Order: sequence, then structure tokens, then C-alpha cells
Amino acid sequence: MATENNTTSNEYGADQIQILEGLEAVRKRPGMYIGSTSARGLHHLVYEIVDNAVDESLAGFCDTIIVTLNKDGSVTVEDNGRGIPVGINKKKGVSSVEVVFTILHAGGKFSEGGYKVSGGLHGVGGSVVNALSSVMEVVTRRDGGEYYIKFEDGGKVAVPLKKVGTTNRTGTTVKFKPDPTIFSTTTFSFSTICERMQESAFLISGLTIEVVDEIEGRSEKYHYENGLEAFCEYLNENKNAVCIVSGGKGSNEEISEAQCMYNYLTEKGIASDRIIMEDKSTTTSENLEFSKKIIEEKGYNKDIAIVTDGFHEFRASMLAKKVGLNPTGAVSADTPLYLLATYHFRETIAIANEAIFG
Repeated sequence: MATENNTTSNEYGADQIQILEGLEAVRKRPGMYIGSTSARGLHHLVYEIVDNAVDESLAGFCDTIIVTLNKDGSVTVEDNGRGIPVGINKKKGVSSVEVVFTILHAGGKFSEGGYKVSGGLHGVGGSVVNALSSVMEVVTRRDGGEYYIKFEDGGKVAVPLKKVGTTNRTGTTVKFKPDPTIFSTTTFSFSTICERMQESAFLISGLTIEVVDEIEGRSEKYHYENGLEAFCEYLNENKNAVCIVSGGKGSNEEISEAQCMYNYLTEKGIASDRIIMEDKSTTTSENLEFSKKIIEEKGYNKDIAIVTDGFHEFRASMLAKKVGLNPTGAVSADTPLYLLATYHFRETIAIANEAIFG
């Protein structure tokens, strides 16, 4: 015979529906935002803040990013971009800096006047990192002023935004310390971060990314004027790297796109046994789907760098994520000027089609 207490414990009604608001949802289910709470998810925090700085570089306002592993276990990411706006956000009634780091889907990646190209978590990166940190400090330098704000315990404002000085510099500095109650490890790998930063440096000609390890007293700096040529040099120097060239043969083409890329790489000195040809795909979706199959069959890591035309970069990365790959960087080739308008139009239509019809 069931007791009254047993009946009550099995109730499932309107009052049992929980609503997780703001950053609480991130702390409750961190894996949904950064993949895991292992070392991989830990390093993803760094990548998200760096990607915000890379967005500034893509927009033409930043040429230097410095990532520092501090002795206290925190990480500092500094850029010389425009700096985060400090005015009061009319919708929320707080500073724009606070909005960016405490509200999901807040940032310049969503408006027409913001970024045209962006990486990271499309506007949730900064707030997610804040939610998963025990402490975060942000300094923004803009319009002749230097401003400071501090967060604690997963995004709670400890020190409201205030002006702390004047400066003729611009940019943003973000310092955060991962919450040890969330992550299984809070120890960052210098080599892992360096590898990712090098991939990001390949992406944009002229961008300098420096990684400083204050714990071990070492540093690395990455700067490439020609990403595609530098990528070939990298393959030559790093014999464990493998390249999948993907693309079928058009009706009016003598050889497949894969064969063409294979020929280019071998002419640049890349050993043929490090190049895998996938020559059956006829669309970008198939490029990624068929390449993923090869990656899985070979047992390769699903962290990939994509090499493609600059205009095509965003959609390729979007589709890679859709099929279950993790594009950690990209190397873009310049599109001939006379083709630029046509290709950008076609790409915009393709992105819209993908967003609407999947």
C-alpha cells in the first residue's frame, strides 16, 4: 500500500519545472557550452577569450594578442583592439562591459554594425568563461580612459565598472581563474595552448600572438605574413601532421579538386604519404562529411584546421561543427578581386539556406 509520502515524491507538475537563468545554467551544465570539464574544456576557456580578440583582428583593429599563464593558475589575455564599450546598455541598465561578461548572447556579433566574421561561441564566450571562473578581472582601454571591473564566484559583480586612469592605448585585458569545483583539473598546458595559438596566427596575415608561461619562464611568438605558404612550411617541419584534400571532379575539369591540391602540396615538398585524397565529394557538406569518415576510420583527432578561400571560411567551419568535427583554426587564401563580389553573394545565399533548411 502506497503511503502519502511516496505519492508526493513522484509528483511532476508545473512547480517541478526548473528555470535556470543567466550564468546559472552554464554552471549547472558546463558541458553543453565547452564540451567537457576535463583538460579539454579547461583549455577551451582560453580559446574563447582569444577568439574574441581574433574577431577584433578580423575586423581590422587588432594586430597583437598576448596570452599569459600566471603563477597563481590564472590566465591573462590581452589585445590591442578597440576595447569593449563602457557606456550604459539601455536595455539592461548596466555597463556594456558587464553585459558582455554576464549575459549570454550579448556582444557585437549579432548586429549589422558589429563583426562581419567571428569565431568562438558566437557571443557567449566571455560570459561562459566568467560563469566557470572563480575570479575574473577585465580592463578595457578606450576613448582615452582605462576601466576596470571584477567578478567573483561564477560571474557575480564584485567591483562595478570604474575608471582607474587615462591612457592613449586601446584594447582589452581579461584575467580569469577557472573554478576548481567545476573542472577536474585547473592546470594549463603550455604546449597545448601554443599549438592552438599557432593555428589562430595562421588564420590572419600580420597578426602576432605571443604565449608567455610565467611558471616555467618560457614563451613562444607566432606571426605569419602569408598563411597558406606558412602552413606548407609548417607541414614540412611537423612530420606528424596529416592533410586531407577533399573535392571531386567537375564535368569540365580534367582532374579532381583533391588531385589539384595534392599536386600543389607535393610541389611544395609535402610527402605524398602525409596527404589523403578524398575525391568523391561535390559539395561543401560532402567535403566535411567524407573527411570526417576518413578521420574516424584512421583514428585521428577531430580537432582540425580548415584551409579554404577566405570568403568560404565561415560556412566551412559552420558545417564542420555540424558533422561533429572541431575546427580549431583556419588558413584562408585570398580570393581574386574580380570574383569577390560574386562569391560573397553566393556564399551569403548558401549560409542563409543552411540556416533556414539545415
